[in-house]
Amino acid sequence: MSKRPWPLAASKLLNTAENAVLVLIGVVLVMLAVLLLWTSGSAMIEAVRNNTIAHEAIEILNSVLLVMMTMEIVYTVAVSLQSHTLVAEPFLIIGTIASIRRMLVITATSTETEHSPEIFHNTLIELGLLAGTVVALASAIWILRHSQSLKRNVVPEAVAEEHEHE
Repeated sequence: MSKRPWPLAASKLLNTAENAVLVLIGVVLVMLAVLLLWTSGSAMIEAVRNNTIAHEAIEILNSVLLVMMTMEIVYTVAVSLQSHTLVAEPFLIIGTIASIRRMLVITATSTETEHSPEIFHNTLIELGLLAGTVVALASAIWILRHSQSLKRNVVPEAVAEEHEHE
């Protein structure tokens, strides 16, 4: 009977612990997303009943976008559990959603800052930076997807060439 070296056993234990923690994180995030969605739905129904949807729409949209971000994080956790690798695309998508979410909130509340030129100027700068961030993240997503499709096309060709030379 051979014993496993302790570093290998420790590595396996830590891997199991990591998986357990990731599962718990995923469960908590899903519960949070469901609660946020429930709250948003309830707020929307109440706003329609009270005819205040125009005032509540931004907060509801803000919450729904937060649910989308939360579910993207859940997806990232699930991918991490399956592949044990960190995948960049979900984080880029989360960043894009977060930037758009912030832009929507800023534009919805911009009438409150119009009276102060300095605050309004800072708001415009923030909107410009967020717009640049969205463009940069969208470009990164496109580059990532394009490079992955190129890899998929190049690998079969390389395998075919190897078989031709045999």
